[in-house]
Amino acid sequence: MSTNDAWLLPEGIEELLPPQAERLERLRRELIDQLHSWGYELVVPPLIDYLESLLTGTGNDLKLQTFTLTDQISGRLMGIRADMTPQVARIDARQLGRDTPSRLCYLGTVLHTRPDGFAGGRSPLQCGAELYGSDTVESDIEVIRLMLATLEKTGIKAVHLDLAHVGIFRGLVQQAGLDAQQEAQLFDALQRKAVPEINGLFDEWALDAPQATMLRALVDLNGGDEVLDEAAEVLAPASEAVRAALEDLRQIATSLKNYLPNMPLFFDLAELRGYHYHTGVMFSAYLPGHGQAIAWGGRYDDIGRIFGRARPATGFSTDLKQLVLLTDNQAEVVDRIFAPVNTDTALQEKIAALRAQGERVVCELPGQQGGASEMGCSRKLEQHNGQWEVVSV
Repeated sequence: MSTNDAWLLPEGIEELLPPQAERLERLRRELIDQLHSWGYELVVPPLIDYLESLLTGTGNDLKLQTFTLTDQISGRLMGIRADMTPQVARIDARQLGRDTPSRLCYLGTVLHTRPDGFAGGRSPLQCGAELYGSDTVESDIEVIRLMLATLEKTGIKAVHLDLAHVGIFRGLVQQAGLDAQQEAQLFDALQRKAVPEINGLFDEWALDAPQATMLRALVDLNGGDEVLDEAAEVLAPASEAVRAALEDLRQIATSLKNYLPNMPLFFDLAELRGYHYHTGVMFSAYLPGHGQAIAWGGRYDDIGRIFGRARPATGFSTDLKQLVLLTDNQAEVVDRIFAPVNTDTALQEKIAALRAQGERVVCELPGQQGGASEMGCSRKLEQHNGQWEVVSV
C-alpha cells in the first residue's frame, strides 16, 4: 500500500464521524438504561476467546465469520467474537449458576470475516438481551417486546415482525421418519421454495402421501394471521409437537396484538434461518424499504450444554451502528457555547458551571483559525459589567 492509500479502511470496516458517533454513544447509554429498567443486567464478555467457546450453539453457524489466531501463551486457537450470544450463555451457565430466571444484556463490537448481507458491515456494534431459565411462551413474548422497545428507543417505529417456529419443520421431519441426509436435502430445497425439487425428493423417498402433503404445504404457509388457521387445518394430522409449536405462535401473536395492536405480523412456516441452533420460535424485525432484518432472535435452549448447563434460553440482538445509520436524518443538532481565550478566574468558573449544567463549552485556542460560528457554536461567552454572560452569536 502506498502512503497515499494509508487512510483507506478495509472493505466492510467503517468509522463514524462526530455527529453519528455522538448519537451512537447517546443511544448506547439510553439503551443500557432501558434494558436495566426491564431487569436485565449488563455483562461485558471478552473481545477474544477460545475458539471452541465461540463456536458452540449459535456459534456453529458463525465458523466462517470468525477470525482466528493462535494464543502465544497456551498454543490454543482463539477467535475474535463474531457473536456474543455463546459467551453470554457461558456466563449464565458457569459464572452465575443461578436457578432463578436470569436476564442478561450486552453491548459491544463484534467482528465478521465477511459482510453480513448486501452492503453490510464487518464490525457491528451488537446490542442484545438474553433470558435464561424459562421455557414458557411468556418469556419469548417478553424478549420480542423488549426488542421492539429497543428499536423504538432508537427512533425506528414503522417495523413489521416476521415469526416462524423450527418445531414445525423439525416435528414433521421426525414424523415422516427422514434421516439426517434427507432432512438436509429437504431443508435446502425448502429454503429456496423449490417445489418441483421437493416433489422429486418425495417421489425418490416414496414418502407417504399424508406426510408429503404436510411438508409440501410449508412452502405456501406464509402471510398474515390467516396462515395460522390454514396451518391448523392442513397440519391437523401432525404430531403433538407440531401442534404445540403452532399454538406457541398463536399465543405470541395474540399477546403482541394486545400490546401493539398496529404491529404488522407476518408468518412464514418455511423460514428456517438459524435452524441448526434455534429450538423454538424465531423472529425478525424489518423496516419497509430495507431488505435486511434490523433485529432478530429466538429460542435456543441447548446453547449452554457444552458449558455443562443447558438452561432454557431466548433472546434477541441488533446492530446499533446500523440503527444509527438508518435514523441519521433524525440526529439532533447539539448546541455549543464558545469561550474566548482568557485566563480570568471568573470565566473559568462560569465555564465549569455551564458544563456541570450539561452545556457544551468550546474554548478558543490562542492563534486558532475560525471563531464561534466556524466552531459550530450559536452562543458565546461575553463579559458585561464584570460578569460573564452567554449571548447569541
